[in-house]
Amino acid sequence: MPVPRARELAVRSATGLLRLFKAVGRLLMRAGAAFVPWSLDRLRRLHAWSRGQSVLSSRARRSVASAGFVAILGVAALGSCLSGNNSDTTPSASGSPSASPSPSVSAKPSPSPAVVPKKVDESKPPKGSVITRTTDGSVALTFDDGPQPTWTPRVLDQLKAAGIKATFCLIGRQVKANAALVRRMVAEGHTLCNHSWSHDLRLGHRTDVQIKADIERTDAAIHAVVPGVPIHYFRQPGGEWTAGEVKLVKELGKVPLGWAVDPWDWKNPGVAQIVSRVLGHTGHGSIVLMHDGGGDRSQTNAALRQILPALKAKYALRPLPPGTV
Repeated sequence: MPVPRARELAVRSATGLLRLFKAVGRLLMRAGAAFVPWSLDRLRRLHAWSRGQSVLSSRARRSVASAGFVAILGVAALGSCLSGNNSDTTPSASGSPSASPSPSVSAKPSPSPAVVPKKVDESKPPKGSVITRTTDGSVALTFDDGPQPTWTPRVLDQLKAAGIKATFCLIGRQVKANAALVRRMVAEGHTLCNHSWSHDLRLGHRTDVQIKADIERTDAAIHAVVPGVPIHYFRQPGGEWTAGEVKLVKELGKVPLGWAVDPWDWKNPGVAQIVSRVLGHTGHGSIVLMHDGGGDRSQTNAALRQILPALKAKYALRPLPPGTV
């Protein structure tokens, strides 16, 4: 490298290092570091040599260079210590009785521990833990698997014409697309029941976390359409209850809803069979299961034309109340 170019680089390097060491030197001198004056002296000599203001022997230049190298290592070590100890040496609000905690340094709340899913008790629920009858002797008509755009309106029309209120067990994923029907149910005085998100027959065998999430998701879908409406009942699809599911449903503040009369109308056995099974097995306090969704419900719709007037003439027909029966 040409001498002028080398001298220029030396000038720049020495000038920058001198400024740096003057600043750092103040800190080190306050800390009692004895080697700083020695290092600064040699840097001044290097700076003077680079500007042609003095002559250094080769031995002196090596000495000055070594001193500079040692000083650089010292600065690096000091910087590491200062940065590493910064949080330790910063006074905290708790260390001073008069200090007020700053929002910027206040401790962040620790995250809640993760919920570990657990398998629920898959044994059969205790007798009587799922309600199948009313306590006042009235008959409660319940309709599952809606809302459905074809058959639910026809069931609602017949109930309205007969002046009868019922309970509708809703599938969560069908609520949004049929929001007007859900609003109509509420407006006409019917009770709503949670019937799971997707009619999962195995829901009672899932983990506690999955069961709760399914029920809460369905509630949320219903409340998005009819905010604040009570949903005090949950009916497990197919009646496939487990003891663990019943326990979780009650912990969520809901009543596990079963039935006393099932005409199997979902299998489309024929209008006469549906009528015969309902009228032949219904008594005071019966909870009757039928369907307004889940398939072709033309037979159920036709059977209701005979079932509704016959039951109304013999029993008090009421929707399940918002709460326990």
